[in-house]
Amino acid sequence: MSRRLILTRHAKSAWDHPDLDDHDRPLTRRGERSATAIGRWLSENDHRPEVALLSTARRVVETWAGIGPRLCAAPNAVRDRALYHSSPETMLAALVGRPEACVILIAHNPGMATLAQRLVRTTPDRGEFAYFPTCATLILDFEVASWGDVAPREGHVVDFVVPRDLTD
Repeated sequence: MSRRLILTRHAKSAWDHPDLDDHDRPLTRRGERSATAIGRWLSENDHRPEVALLSTARRVVETWAGIGPRLCAAPNAVRDRALYHSSPETMLAALVGRPEACVILIAHNPGMATLAQRLVRTTPDRGEFAYFPTCATLILDFEVASWGDVAPREGHVVDFVVPRDLTD
C-alpha cells in the first residue's frame, strides 16, 4: 500500500506589529496569494489530501484557508498545538495512527525543512529545497502499510513547488 504526504510550510506572514505574539501573526497579501496559488496547483495536479494536519498558529490556519477551498472537496482540518514550531519527530508522530492514505501537514521551519530533508530518497535539484521557503510544498510517496512505517530516506519525490513557480 502507498501513502502520500504533502508537506507545506505556512505562507508569508506579517511582522508589522512587534508586540503581537508570534503565534498570532497573520499572513501578508503576498502570503494569501501564495496559499491560493498552492491550493490551485494541488487541485490541478490531483494532489488531494484526505485530512489536513495544522499547527494552531494563525499564519498556518490562514494558509489552509487559502489552500483548502481550492480543492474540490476540502478535507477535514485537525489543529494540533504540538505542531507549532515542532521538531521533525513531533511532525512524524502526528501522522502515526492516521487512517488516511493522503495527508497534508502545514507547519513551520526549521522543523519542516529538516523533516523534508530527512524523508526524501533523492533531494530535488532546487536550491530552495534546502531552506524550504514560505509556502514551499513537497509531495512525497511512501510504499508503506501505515504512517508508523515511514522511515528516513524512503520518500519518493513526486513534486516540489514554491509559489514563485506559480505566479507572475
